[in-house]
Amino acid sequence: MLKLWQLDAAELVGGFGANEFTPIEVLDACLARAATCQSVLNMFVSLDENARRAAEESGQRWARREPLGPLDGVPISVKDNLHVAQLSTSWGSRLLQGYVAPHDEAPVARLRAAGAVLFGKTNCPEFAMQGTTTNALAGTTGNPWRADLTPGGSSGGAVAAVAACCGPLALTTDGGGSTRRPASHTGLYGFKPSMGLVPRGGGLPEIFQDFEVVGAVGRSLRDVGALTTVLAGRELPDAAPLRRILFVPRFGTHPVDPAIDAEVRAAARRFEKLGCLVEEAVEFGIAERVNALWPTLSGAGLAWMIERAGQFDELSGRAAPLDLDLLMPESRAALQAGQIASATLLFEVLAAVRELEREIAVIFSRHDAILTPATAALPWPANETHPPVIAGESVGRRGHAVFTAFANAAGLPAIAVPSGFVDGLPTGFQIVGRRGEDNAVLMLARLYDDAHPWRPSWPDPTMPKAQRV
Repeated sequence: MLKLWQLDAAELVGGFGANEFTPIEVLDACLARAATCQSVLNMFVSLDENARRAAEESGQRWARREPLGPLDGVPISVKDNLHVAQLSTSWGSRLLQGYVAPHDEAPVARLRAAGAVLFGKTNCPEFAMQGTTTNALAGTTGNPWRADLTPGGSSGGAVAAVAACCGPLALTTDGGGSTRRPASHTGLYGFKPSMGLVPRGGGLPEIFQDFEVVGAVGRSLRDVGALTTVLAGRELPDAAPLRRILFVPRFGTHPVDPAIDAEVRAAARRFEKLGCLVEEAVEFGIAERVNALWPTLSGAGLAWMIERAGQFDELSGRAAPLDLDLLMPESRAALQAGQIASATLLFEVLAAVRELEREIAVIFSRHDAILTPATAALPWPANETHPPVIAGESVGRRGHAVFTAFANAAGLPAIAVPSGFVDGLPTGFQIVGRRGEDNAVLMLARLYDDAHPWRPSWPDPTMPKAQRV
């Protein structure tokens, strides 16, 4: 029999409705599990003492048969770049150490209004700008499947918490793949909604502009869909089934781990057997300009934020000038690059985005969805910034991340779906759809998931390595 902390959100809600257990019992189980795993994985930066009151209030609603929705009483963690009232928001940076959010950010407030029990903040790299999860304030987060490896970033703490069964769902952000790649590294479903589907407001300075959206991570696809619906504040529009799939195994000449390539090719064949028309792209270079220029956007956004010190100081409660020596080396490098970026270079980023949108429109005139790997590499050592070699080829800092940013640039919905294991580590693929067709993307993922259900034995990072499943 499964323990309470092993159940997904839908199973928890079913148990609440059947009087099998209460939200407070579930919260206590998840907190106990988090306490057990924290010393191994370091995924939480704070826990909310008010969560117990929220769980008790949810239990009272369930006793009256008046739940607020499909997530009432469900424990959900929140990434540490989103405000949760009366909890610290450090954004992974010592510049914000000690800052306590006075209110919920809009997506957090929407979850709270739906009865979700927001019980903790999860670790992220400084300013959520890296593909691994470590910072000078909270330290390094490990992967539940192998604690010495990274869970990815920037939502590394979020995926580690969910994969270690310290809560069934996590609220994340995605500005270039920060939800989907970590989800793939930890065997989870990670959904990035279309630009504008989930309203933002009342949060940190938006250094990624609207290209960063709030996303969802969970151990089951139905949970991720339920969380997305609550965040959107409405039922997602009905959608026709997506059947014409463009399979893109490689972007340009960028290398992909051979085992990941084999897994994604197997997924493409499975879609064919499910009745989809799958066409393999001969070449796919439309994302090259965006991928090359994407760090410019976040670097310029960081420079803008630092220059507007008054706005940032009001947020952090510190007096100007900011002590930039507190920044980590990667953030200092990004800041310096952003400070020297010309208006012409920033316009080049926007021009690349517009060109990408035109080329994407042509693709979607012939196909309904794009199928790619979610990441080009398996997890690498947690104390390293990136894998230096993929498939025998040397790569740069974003060599592992080539498949995801184009969906942010074009505002497209995209989901990472787990498909199997490579050397004991989970991996998966990415489905990308037309902007606004979020439900269609989720339906296509569900078509695959129904035929090939993902029900692994979730890792127990507290067990000796030799005893882990």
